[in-house]
Amino acid sequence: MSRLACMRAVTRPSIASRFLATVAPTPNSRSDAPPTRHDWSRNEIQGIYDGPLLDLVYRASTVHRQHHDPSKIQLCTLMNIKTGGCSEDCSYCSQSSRYSTPTKASPLLEVEPVLEAARKAKANGSTRFCMGAAWRDVAGRKRGFKRILEMVREIRGMGMEVCTTLGMLTPEQARLLKEAGLTAYNHNLDTSREFYPQIITTRSYDDRLGTINAVREAGISVCSGGILGLGEADHDRVGLIYEVARMPEHPESFPVNALVPISGTPLENNERVPHDTLVRTIATARIVLPETIIRLAAGRNTLSEAEQMMCFMAGANAVFTGEQMLTTPCSPWDVDKEMMGKWGLRGMDSFEQKNVARKEDAAQCPIKIPTGTG
Repeated sequence: MSRLACMRAVTRPSIASRFLATVAPTPNSRSDAPPTRHDWSRNEIQGIYDGPLLDLVYRASTVHRQHHDPSKIQLCTLMNIKTGGCSEDCSYCSQSSRYSTPTKASPLLEVEPVLEAARKAKANGSTRFCMGAAWRDVAGRKRGFKRILEMVREIRGMGMEVCTTLGMLTPEQARLLKEAGLTAYNHNLDTSREFYPQIITTRSYDDRLGTINAVREAGISVCSGGILGLGEADHDRVGLIYEVARMPEHPESFPVNALVPISGTPLENNERVPHDTLVRTIATARIVLPETIIRLAAGRNTLSEAEQMMCFMAGANAVFTGEQMLTTPCSPWDVDKEMMGKWGLRGMDSFEQKNVARKEDAAQCPIKIPTGTG
């Protein structure tokens, strides 16, 4: 996108205003939608979570329709751009250098293979391209970070939303990512504050919250959720939702991952999380985080089609699709297209979520995107 094109874009209606105009009237603009709250108590959320499951799903489905188009699913593709060798001790992760797993360390990829993967994802209907690097943080990785900024600029130039997960960030690093065109940053809290030390000891809960704050202050959308099946209890799942519900801005997206046990990790023998627990967590998150995109993430490939539809009914409205996630299997594009067509679901456009659109509009196009990146 050239500087001239960028200047012209400012004179046109904003991303947010164009989006709201083209979809009105939709569930996003319904006057009967309850206001988004940031004052939930933990007991309130626990009461929602503990309710009769079918009643809970019905309530969540109603909230979902008040704030979202229920026929739309955001299609995201995730690529591992730097595999393994991470110094963290996350008990679920095969990329930790502390465990002997099938995942082998490899250097950061060059730019072109990543761009080719993004083009393929876009051609298959994905509108958000996510890149993950197995790092504790970005400190001391000046050349690698510069390469990632180039990836972000080029993929943003394709008209896609761009997300990264690179470990902990400083405010300055977050600012540079925003200037490059980054749409969202993923930094999961994983579980409740109380249970977290049983899963990770090399990074504190407040470290994670610090990165999320830096991302938000930079004007980047926040993607932060958790993993079910770590050995946590129901009150820990509620605790996770409670943490994000109290943030000054709810995360624009909330991934719900079902643990995929990997040989060699401390959690390799954990049992698969029950489907009803997954549904209950999604439904509770939908009620408490009404405007947030809720992403059915890792472990989705283990669910039947009917089980996935129940998750969508409960309020999930995004998935990872494509060849693979970071180190776990993913549902292929053709399978997802067939499933969505059968159930009357469509993919979201880029920047369709109103809160993401609002942040993009607020930037007023200062992003320096090179020309010729179709």
